[in-house]
Amino acid sequence: MRTLHHYWLCPFSRKVRIVLAEKKLAFEMVLEHPWEQSPELLALNPASDVPVLVEPNGAVLADAIAISEYLDECYAEPPLIGQNLVVRAEVRRLVAWFDVKFNRDVTVTLVGEKALKRQMGIPGGPDSKLIRIGYEAIGEHLEYIGWLAEHRKWLAGDVFTLADITAAAHLSCVDYIGDVPWESYPAAKDWYARIKSRPSFRPLLTDHLPGMPPPRHYDDLDF
Repeated sequence: MRTLHHYWLCPFSRKVRIVLAEKKLAFEMVLEHPWEQSPELLALNPASDVPVLVEPNGAVLADAIAISEYLDECYAEPPLIGQNLVVRAEVRRLVAWFDVKFNRDVTVTLVGEKALKRQMGIPGGPDSKLIRIGYEAIGEHLEYIGWLAEHRKWLAGDVFTLADITAAAHLSCVDYIGDVPWESYPAAKDWYARIKSRPSFRPLLTDHLPGMPPPRHYDDLDF
């Protein structure tokens, strides 16, 4: 059986979960706490990061982008990175935008400070300066998502791609802690509602961290 080593509020793990579901590939999940650097995880990935995918033939793959591209090359349907060079370049640009810029500006500052610190048992509350930076940055990103969604059918063009998956994976983590101001950005909200309705995304909406439940709207397909 294919096995995905993951962490609940890791957007990179969530991205791979969605890709696997879009490809209709069965898999089991093993919950990891990467900060504990367990011997089992270190044996699979010396970086002690998730996600790590172990294929049925024993192949071990690490890094969300490497895993996603591997899956898209091995399992052609549905294509998630685009079918021509221009689209593929745009998908990769947007994937990098969300995995690097959005992650640095928003995911790390909000999810990291308000959720991961607590999960890791780090003493002291969230850093208010970082929280403020995250709140300021998320509006700019939602405005950009809304602009893309208004000018294209999906973020990278006419078809659903890894760009949509990556953006939604990050936003789902921030939405879990209730920090996405959806009502101020209706175009981004409408795009995310379409993502939430996809069968591949719905399992993420059942995630519940012990002692940290999501807001009521989190699993509501109509918000």
